Amino acid sequence: MVKMRSKKKRRAHVAADLSTASGRARAQRELTWVDHGFLRARFSNLHQISPEMWRSNQPSPRQIMAHAKERGIKTILNLRGPSTQGYYLLEKEACAAAGIDLVDFQVFSRDPPTREAILAAEDLFAQIRYPALMHCKSGADRAGIMAVLYKLLRERVSFHEASVQLSGKYLHIRHGKTGVLDAFLDAYAAYNAGKPEKDWKPFLDWVREDYDRPAIKADFARNLGRGPQLDVLLRRE
Repeated sequence: MVKMRSKKKRRAHVAADLSTASGRARAQRELTWVDHGFLRARFSNLHQISPEMWRSNQPSPRQIMAHAKERGIKTILNLRGPSTQGYYLLEKEACAAAGIDLVDFQVFSRDPPTREAILAAEDLFAQIRYPALMHCKSGADRAGIMAVLYKLLRERVSFHEASVQLSGKYLHIRHGKTGVLDAFLDAYAAYNAGKPEKDWKPFLDWVREDYDRPAIKADFARNLGRGPQLDVLLRRE
């Protein structure tokens, strides 16, 4: 008789208790080593993209205090979503200490945004306190697509100006699974192909009426190369 091997269940991560010395030390280890904070200690991928908005990779508590003091940051948009990991617990604590609003708005780097998320982003940018900073883990992909949406939905700049926010300048990798974000933007450009940009269908009208997210995902999956993906090799989320 062949014995079936049962799959091991992943244990739920229990958040560290910051009120204890051991819990705080554990949270710091998770920030530094598990979340690769040691790589970000000297490189923050920090860029000001408008008079009121900045973008970066995951900030440390020390960097959060600097953002409040040096840049007057009033809101931090955490594009990774809430977590029980040390990086999030320490960020939440630092924001509270600095008087910064921490807003969790989860975005994905290997999926095109949903119609609901795009419309929610428009409301988000209209409601938060500025100056603000948005971040993901690396400051490249999720921060990139949200920066594009910020430029389109709040600043109302041209598509070509906005789309620069998702580029190698900010360490975004197009040739990998994160390239699905480019496919999303390319679909909007392709819809308007052959027209001067002043005659393009307004972005939100396209999102509401024409955006076919499943088709974009399926088409991207068919065309994605089978070789090693740079974003995977670099251990991007």
